[in-house]
Amino acid sequence: MDTPNRSIKCTVESCRNHCMSEDYCSLSSITVGTHECNPTQEACTDCMSFVKK
Repeated sequence: MDTPNRSIKCTVESCRNHCMSEDYCSLSSITVGTHECNPTQEACTDCMSFVKK
């Protein structure tokens, strides 16, 4: 599960899907969501594919 998907950059090292050798995700695709009704900033979005190590 440590094969980097070079289409998905990621720096969240606490995620089980993070490739520790490089700053990429190992998933073939991710889901991006929001916790706001009307997101207006980057901080309003979330990677819904995050899995805590």
